Amino acid sequence: MIKSSISRFQPNQPSDKPLEFQVTAQSHELVNSARCGLLTLPHATVETPVFMPVGTQATVKAMTPVELEDIGFGLILGNTYHLHLRPGEELIARAGGLHRFSGWNGALLTDSGGFQVFSLTGLRRIGADGVRFQSHIDGSYHDFTPESVMQIERDLGADIIMAFDECAPYPCTEEYAREAMERTHRWAELCMESYEASNRLATGGWPQALFGIVQGGTFLEMREESARTLVRMDFPGYAIGGLAVGEDPVSRNDTIAFTTKLLPLDRPRYLMGVGTPIDILDAVLRGVDMFDCVLPTRNARNAQVFTSRGVLNLRNAKFAEDSFPIDENCSCSVCSRHSRSYIKHLFKANEILGPRLTTYHNLYFYHNLMKGIRQSIRDGQFLEFREEFLRKYLQEDSAQEARTSDDG
Repeated sequence: MIKSSISRFQPNQPSDKPLEFQVTAQSHELVNSARCGLLTLPHATVETPVFMPVGTQATVKAMTPVELEDIGFGLILGNTYHLHLRPGEELIARAGGLHRFSGWNGALLTDSGGFQVFSLTGLRRIGADGVRFQSHIDGSYHDFTPESVMQIERDLGADIIMAFDECAPYPCTEEYAREAMERTHRWAELCMESYEASNRLATGGWPQALFGIVQGGTFLEMREESARTLVRMDFPGYAIGGLAVGEDPVSRNDTIAFTTKLLPLDRPRYLMGVGTPIDILDAVLRGVDMFDCVLPTRNARNAQVFTSRGVLNLRNAKFAEDSFPIDENCSCSVCSRHSRSYIKHLFKANEILGPRLTTYHNLYFYHNLMKGIRQSIRDGQFLEFREEFLRKYLQEDSAQEARTSDDG
């Protein structure tokens, strides 16, 4: 049996500090320099820049906690809105919190439901005090306020919790972007008050780190106002929200570069929901530390795999007799054992193993990408690493095309 070269993740024992962040290396090639850090949380210590798999409903789809730990992940996400609907935060609290309920030994981050304010337009109504959602499951109504969101996140017990915010759509008017930003600021103040009133502790007793979320769309003056307002509130960490909602990459990167310059150097910076490999490299270049995205898992369930030479769709007919691994440059256990032909067969036969194998590979790819990014920053060669990665990732693999048939 060929074993993965990735060592098993080792969790922390819960500590009495909500968060410690130390910048351990920095690239001085640009004004907004890429940096490495060490993020110490109650349940894990993780190196940054870090990618966090999305576990919306207390599970990273198609993966077991042991598999995630074996790859090397120490920090994953849960979704406050969906976990509130089922099984409910009170049940999870009675089970000892989300870590114990899901069997996850590492650190956890829960979002606040702010993205659902954007994504569930037809099932929510925004008011001054919060948002009323209509459940997509049974039609019941649920009121989310800054105070109730903080209580839900306390019961869930994640290491990092997010303030309730409004993610404005793109495009939107400057007037609407301002209204959403000002609501986000009012709600952030109420979240901070509730957070302090609970002594910054989860229901289970361990500390939690509350992140504020900078909004303002792609309007840079608003981004500056939002960042300065939230920095005055002295959050343990800061997120850049409201991106990856339809804006073009140039506007996104300009917004990220502008915003990171306004955030404290000694606090982690989290870019929410942005996660193609190219997007990650661009954002690391501009000083971002933390990332999450559903792409590696969602694409995997549709037979789309990330490789050093770009994205492949294994449903394509040309892979029917392809005996090569997903990525010849990958050392994950899937690529060490299985061929593209076999995985294509699994998808065609609707076998559950197909999505499991592609999900494992995609998450390994992302984890390995972040390892390479960190090492290149420590070596002072991040720009060279980025250039070489993009050269391979964006080029057509002529050798691959030569040994496979046309689609059909």
